[in-house]
Amino acid sequence: MIYPNRQLGEEREMVEGLQMGTIDITSVSTGPLGGFVPEIGVVDLPFLFKNNIHAYGVLDGPIGEELLDKFSEKGIYGAAFWENGWRHLTANKAINKPEDLEGLKIRTMENKVHMNAFKEMGASPIPMVWGEVYTSLNQGVIDAQENPITVIYTNNLFEVQGYTMETGHLYSPHVVLVSQVSLNKLPEDLRKILINTIKEVTVYQRSKSIEIEVSQKKLLEEKGMKVLTVDKAPFQQAVEPVYKKYADKFGEELINRIVTAGGKKAIDF
Repeated sequence: MIYPNRQLGEEREMVEGLQMGTIDITSVSTGPLGGFVPEIGVVDLPFLFKNNIHAYGVLDGPIGEELLDKFSEKGIYGAAFWENGWRHLTANKAINKPEDLEGLKIRTMENKVHMNAFKEMGASPIPMVWGEVYTSLNQGVIDAQENPITVIYTNNLFEVQGYTMETGHLYSPHVVLVSQVSLNKLPEDLRKILINTIKEVTVYQRSKSIEIEVSQKKLLEEKGMKVLTVDKAPFQQAVEPVYKKYADKFGEELINRIVTAGGKKAIDF
């Protein structure tokens, strides 16, 4: 059985369900996973990845495997990184530079890396589960939020927000996780088929996600939302202190392995 649209709980609850064996498989954003595997938070550093090719090379390679393997200590099998798109800002005003975020109440996931990044940009981050976001925007409890285009469109945020700024401040993969309890119940041959199938469909899932994002960006504009291209450089400069703040937690070497894999200059901590 497939249970879409948070029927089995918010993301953290679903991961806990994997540990208990009440949920077999789920795909969640990296946002809440730091509470289970702290090291996974390294991919949430702002502007870490240069582009999709850079992200896929890291996540499908040795670094990605190292991060996925850490879930085994929590009774979970880390199967693959799937596409969730680049995260962008939405608000009821145009945001062209970090100064435009000053004092703006922005919803973030319950993720300290994200929260610190937006604090450095001048915003007031408010962690909030996704199920409360639309109503909170509508009622003015929060002023802004950030998510990939597909999430913005499918959740009708164009009804409560007037602008999408293509900041691309985070590449936000989904992590496909399997309950080790459920996996252990399968005979070895079926276990291998399941894991291999998840990895094989990753390429298709990514291409389909990108295709949908392109079409939904056009639909957002048709719904009256203004989609703005912004200069990312000032935002990148504003969040530089976040890297130094988390250098000890994630490790300077790991951060620079990821950064330099995309042809970027190593960070001088």
